[in-house]
Amino acid sequence: MIKNCLNNDRASQKQLYIQYADVMLGVCYRYTKSLADAEDVLQEGFVRVFKNLHQYRQQGELGAWIRRIMVTSALNFLKKNARYQNDLAFDKIEMHPVTDENPDLLLDTKELASLIQQLPTGYQTIFNLHAVEGYTHVEIGELLGITDGTSRSQYARARALMIVWVKKYYSDNKPQSYAKP
Repeated sequence: MIKNCLNNDRASQKQLYIQYADVMLGVCYRYTKSLADAEDVLQEGFVRVFKNLHQYRQQGELGAWIRRIMVTSALNFLKKNARYQNDLAFDKIEMHPVTDENPDLLLDTKELASLIQQLPTGYQTIFNLHAVEGYTHVEIGELLGITDGTSRSQYARARALMIVWVKKYYSDNKPQSYAKP
């Protein structure tokens, strides 16, 4: 299929898109605040996939290679989009008090994704890059143009905030938005 895609075979390109689009839309959505923005990132990402497919060395899984392009596309989108630029400031954001306690609670995927979506964009981005995508803080620093220490502190704040929200979620036993105090 890759060989056919490289030869501009539209049917193979469509097949590749169909095979990965749903999963990659989820990746894009983790970094944006709306489905429409995630769809924009997905389209931009697939343009980059097809443009750079010749660089894929077939040494790892194609899906992992595409995921990396989608993450980079999402980060570029956040940096370019005025709506997100102010939210990417990595200053200390005053919100709820935080704690280091780990809740002994289970969340389903949709509930967890909903809470992550409510994090401030900077926290959300670093949380996704580290906890979900597995990037190191050094790699995150390089991607975002920040120090690895800043990445670590933002991740710790995001994680602590998520713990508070999860506890509140279960104590209230109903979904709410906790982004504002």
